[in-house]
Amino acid sequence: MRKPLALAATWLAALLLAMPAVAQAPPRKPSPRGAQVYFHYPLDGLRVPERFTVRMGLKEMGVAPAGIERPLTGHHHLLIDVDAPPSDQPIPSDYNHIHLGNGQTEVVVTLPKGPHTLQLLLGDSTHTPHNPPVISKKITVYVR
Repeated sequence: MRKPLALAATWLAALLLAMPAVAQAPPRKPSPRGAQVYFHYPLDGLRVPERFTVRMGLKEMGVAPAGIERPLTGHHHLLIDVDAPPSDQPIPSDYNHIHLGNGQTEVVVTLPKGPHTLQLLLGDSTHTPHNPPVISKKITVYVR
C-alpha cells in the first residue's frame, strides 16, 4: 500500500507532465536609435471635422505589413483616447487601438464631437512594440 505523501507526489508529477508548457513571449524586435513615428496630420490642438484623415510619418525605419518579418520595419497603430499598452505584449485591436496591418500610412477616422487624444505606436510583424518602443507624443484634437 502506498503512503499518502508518496501518492500525492506521484499525482502531482503526473499533473505537471500533462500540463502544456507556458508559452513565452517572443523576444521584441529592436528599433534603431533615432527611430520616430509622428503625425503629418492632424497636428496637436487642431480643430477637425467628425470624419478626417490621419496621416503618419516614420523616420529611420520602414513600413511592412503585419506578418512580414523584415529587420527594422513595422506597421502603424493609432491609439485613440487611451494610454499606450504594455510594450511587452501585442497591441490590442479594438475601437481605441486601430491596426494598420496592411502597411497603410493614413487612415480615415470618425469621432464624436469634443476633444480626443491620438497617439501612434509602431508594431512589429506580430503587433508587438519594438524595443525600445517607437511611439509618438500624444496629441489632442478637437472635433467640431
